[in-house]
Amino acid sequence: MADQADFEKDAMQYAPQLYSAALRMTRKPADAEDVVQETFLKAYRAYDTFTAGTNLKAWLYRILTNTYINKYRKQQRRPAEVELGELQDLYLYKRLGEQSGAAQSAEADMLDAFVDEDIIEALESLPENFRLPVLLADVDGFAYKEIADILDIPIGTVMSRLHRGRKALQRKLWTVAEARGLTGTAQ
Repeated sequence: MADQADFEKDAMQYAPQLYSAALRMTRKPADAEDVVQETFLKAYRAYDTFTAGTNLKAWLYRILTNTYINKYRKQQRRPAEVELGELQDLYLYKRLGEQSGAAQSAEADMLDAFVDEDIIEALESLPENFRLPVLLADVDGFAYKEIADILDIPIGTVMSRLHRGRKALQRKLWTVAEARGLTGTAQ
């Protein structure tokens, strides 16, 4: 049993990693922040049930993943809602930025320089049941057993989904490489 007084010291060190994982899951910074905040709230409330000495990071990722899945399912049942005022504000913001000659943020410049949209697109196009294991294994570095615990599925299912997800990703990236003439095969 863990003491809630130790929660901040023990769990908050994982906040950046959880946010990165949430951002990869949700694809939107605001949604990622919401999922992480909800994850920490749930984890804090249940921290007294956490067994000290076990893998805290995996426990937090499981809460994060369940929170995301529940939120995702809830959103699928609701029609999309958009405030007209928000769209107008976004349009004006973008137009003012274009006219002022203002550069995009340093973070956006960094992402543009180091992240290939085709790779992200290929990863995001994977079905969720393959995408989450691939993200947890290949991006976050979790072991099969930890992924099984996080996603609450058998380890054999993790291995199968990882294999199939990686193969699907490989096929998508091969197509991109061929289109760019990087494979040495004639078009």
